[in-house]
Amino acid sequence: MSPRSRVTIRDVAARAGVSHQTVSRVINNSERVSPETRARVKAVIEELGYRPNAIARSMSLGRTCMLACIAPNLRDYTFACLIEGAEAKVREHGYFLLSSSARDEEVFAEIIEQLVESRRATALMVINPYIDLRYTQLPKNFPYVFVGSRSQDESIPSIKLNDELAAYEATKHLIKLGHRRIAMVTGPMVEDPAQDRCAGFDRALSEASIELDPSMVIEGDWSGTSGIDALMLLAEEGQLPTAVFGQNDRMAIGVIQAARQMGISVPKQLSVIGVDDIPLASYFDPPLTTMRQDIVEIGRQAAQLLIDLLEQPEVMPRHVSLKATLVIRSSTHPV
Repeated sequence: MSPRSRVTIRDVAARAGVSHQTVSRVINNSERVSPETRARVKAVIEELGYRPNAIARSMSLGRTCMLACIAPNLRDYTFACLIEGAEAKVREHGYFLLSSSARDEEVFAEIIEQLVESRRATALMVINPYIDLRYTQLPKNFPYVFVGSRSQDESIPSIKLNDELAAYEATKHLIKLGHRRIAMVTGPMVEDPAQDRCAGFDRALSEASIELDPSMVIEGDWSGTSGIDALMLLAEEGQLPTAVFGQNDRMAIGVIQAARQMGISVPKQLSVIGVDDIPLASYFDPPLTTMRQDIVEIGRQAAQLLIDLLEQPEVMPRHVSLKATLVIRSSTHPV
């Protein structure tokens, strides 16, 4: 076999010493294959790097192998990484992933009609389903997975960062450095991640016997600009803290930028911590302390949840919550 030639199902069958029909049954998880044969065929598939032909697989399954993912936008680094991880995983299983963006529930409904009701997609990933009423536009009796929020319906699988714990550990890091006057810049409070991160912030303060000052909590919109505006507002109101927890890295970097404009030294006069660990975080001046989440892995696991829905419908829906890791850099310092 030429190194450049595409591996076919008959190549796998010949190497495994079985018929191509048997290989097809293994690919499609048919029960009509013995465990020994299944293991042998899977080993050969892995050895040869075989990837099922999506069109042929669609015909054998009686459904399309096209999966879909709808995000609020396709510009956001987090969403892009999620989709990258999901796409890699679905390709491993012989599926394709079509990605689209919906800025609001009206556009979301149009996409659902185009993808789902026309049967172009056989299952769906929805990123941040509760940012508006888009979740009400989802069809019944259709397989989908929620990403970034736990579903309010236990029958819908979901995967997200453990936002409460990430915020708790971020705030606890600041408290351990001696900070007691800590401000927080939140994401939009209609969203689950922002609410959960507020809960983690509150818990850390409560455990340290620090009373929460509502004037030190500023609502942002996940953008760097809202981080700049938040610190400017705190300064105008005479409420400058010694530390700021930005609920994501972009807002935290915005806070640092505002501090620079006001002549406030970071971290000597103001410590700043974020969440995500975007690529810019380690190159910013100063490099940003943050809670790193494995966004690509969240995407991969989201795709696996979706594939499980299709290929193992009898399995109970799972709700996965992944832990963030504290990455200490130069933007935090003892008070």
